Amino acid sequence: MNGARSLVETLLKSGVDTCFANPGTSEMHFVAALDQVPGMHCVLGLQENVVTGMADGYWRMARKPACTLLHCGPGLGNGWTNLHNARRARSGIVNIVGDQATYHRPHDPPLTADTEGIARAVSAWTRTTTRAADVGRDAAEAVRAARMHPGQVATLVLPSDASWDEGGVVAGQLAVPAPQPVDSHAIDTVARVLREHRNVLILLACEAVGDEGQALAWRIAQATGAKLMAEFVNARVARGRGRIPLTRVPYKGELAREALAPYGHIVLVGAKPPVGFFAYPGQPNVHYAPGTQFHVLSRPEQDGVQALRMLADALHAPQADAPDAGPRPEATTGEPTPEKLALTLAAVMPDNAIVSDESVSYGRDFYRHTHAAPAHDWLHLAGGAIGDGMPVATGAALGARKQRRVISMQADGAGMYTVQSLWTQARERLPCTTVVISNRKYSILVGEYAGVGAKPGATAMNMLDLGNPDLDWVKLAGGMGVEAARATTMEQCADLMRTSFAREGPFLVELVV
Repeated sequence: MNGARSLVETLLKSGVDTCFANPGTSEMHFVAALDQVPGMHCVLGLQENVVTGMADGYWRMARKPACTLLHCGPGLGNGWTNLHNARRARSGIVNIVGDQATYHRPHDPPLTADTEGIARAVSAWTRTTTRAADVGRDAAEAVRAARMHPGQVATLVLPSDASWDEGGVVAGQLAVPAPQPVDSHAIDTVARVLREHRNVLILLACEAVGDEGQALAWRIAQATGAKLMAEFVNARVARGRGRIPLTRVPYKGELAREALAPYGHIVLVGAKPPVGFFAYPGQPNVHYAPGTQFHVLSRPEQDGVQALRMLADALHAPQADAPDAGPRPEATTGEPTPEKLALTLAAVMPDNAIVSDESVSYGRDFYRHTHAAPAHDWLHLAGGAIGDGMPVATGAALGARKQRRVISMQADGAGMYTVQSLWTQARERLPCTTVVISNRKYSILVGEYAGVGAKPGATAMNMLDLGNPDLDWVKLAGGMGVEAARATTMEQCADLMRTSFAREGPFLVELVV
């Protein structure tokens, strides 16, 4: 067999059965092998940043890696932004990147690039395989690297001749090492801090914001009087009824410093000391108070849930039910506002939904108004690079095997980065509802412009405006096969959302705000 076929068979043996692809000439032998070997679900994305974002969303829900298929260095470059987001989300992804044949590369043809260099900036594991006989072995190692706790990006670069040459060998699945062990001394130290001090915050991230992690953290908090908070962005947070009303460290520096000021001790569970997204003239760049003492219970490479379990046992913390979230909100009426949209989302979302949140500035306070929603998972823009909302939603729907409704809360400016996701949603008939928050401007940048002390002017404001002409999301969606409608009131928005949840496939609501 050739190297390409050994690659596909090795991926399948290693548990990788989904391929998000935007292939080119150098990948045609891999494409042919996908046709010859049954078992791989191939999903086409119309731009590489959609492809990589889908792989990120898939991992977050399936908890196993998919592979991507990207065309040479430029294709990898196109998908780089959402690989940055995936790296920050600690998602496991196996990138397969075609490249020039080894004997053709010295001629410097137009698509030649430093493919490994592009990959290394977002990949924990990178390798170029130059012989067909090594492709299967290297593919198995790439999958193992992607599955390393808590999840990593692995990139395998394949020159064309390594794919088409004969001599490929299929490799079996490699064992993945367990997470790094929890430090018993850290458990003892944190237990002592919790017994001796009342001004303690437990800051949760990674798997600690899942169902089990939250339940354990709540037991500890109830037993010791400590407070709980989550990092501002997390890959996946368990939320809604039956979960604790977990708040986040605020985005804005002054609000974050105010929220963290009472705590002299902060316990980190997969988290790191809170800092600002950006520096601002004359402002502190960290969010915690001077003199705050940090105590690491677990690092991301360790099992945060196990660490919390050990801490709860050390404290003899009794079982504690999650607090009652109160009555479920009712759908709102009138002109849209952030609070009304959050309340309406909580009022109408189906049970066990998935929310992919790229609402950016409009949705910073969504958490406060959605605690009483049905149980759901919330997916954040983990790396801060806009353009992941709809691709992550698309991949999440596939990672959940189309069994859960995915709701995208999508800012319009960010949505235009990867609007092609809608086409894949239509082709795959995915249960995705996209609510585009159409304010026709880069609202976050208007705030950031003021934050650096700059005065508004016509040229600057024109650079932050998305009008003239206005984006027409109904037509954009329709052109990619997704039915859509426009809402100007919350009544219309609620009705359209409810209608969409009863559909098999995707639907888009343009909410004009």
